[in-house]
Amino acid sequence: MEVILREHVENLGKRGEIVKVADGYARNYLLPRKLALPATDGNRKHVERERKIVEARESQEKGQAEALAARLAAVDITIARRVGDTEQLYGSVTSADIADFLKTKGFDLDRRKLILPEPIKAIGDHDVPLKLHREVTVPLKVHVVKEGAAPVGG
Repeated sequence: MEVILREHVENLGKRGEIVKVADGYARNYLLPRKLALPATDGNRKHVERERKIVEARESQEKGQAEALAARLAAVDITIARRVGDTEQLYGSVTSADIADFLKTKGFDLDRRKLILPEPIKAIGDHDVPLKLHREVTVPLKVHVVKEGAAPVGG
């Protein structure tokens, strides 16, 4: 069965593409979840109109993300934590901590956009990627310092 994708579907295709899939996959998964439409002439015209609107909005969102990325690249993130005698952190620095720090600097970001597979458990400088848009990722410099030490720029 041929369907027109309404959303990006992993390992299948991008929005607006016409793909051939198994009938059961289309009937039981794609169509009920409104991820695709049957490939009829009317639906093709409708999706083409929709695609133009989405492309305009997508380019605008990408431009906003790039502008925000430029502002974020200049932010110096310094987080102080208690440290033991062996320079080992008590606890860790999580994506929520980084998001809270950015919020104090005026950036209201979703912590889930920070790509931090495991919390930071060591003092020093760390690069934490922040995915603002599908095509825009900015590396943030996070400085984890000993609590009570002089902040680095902060």
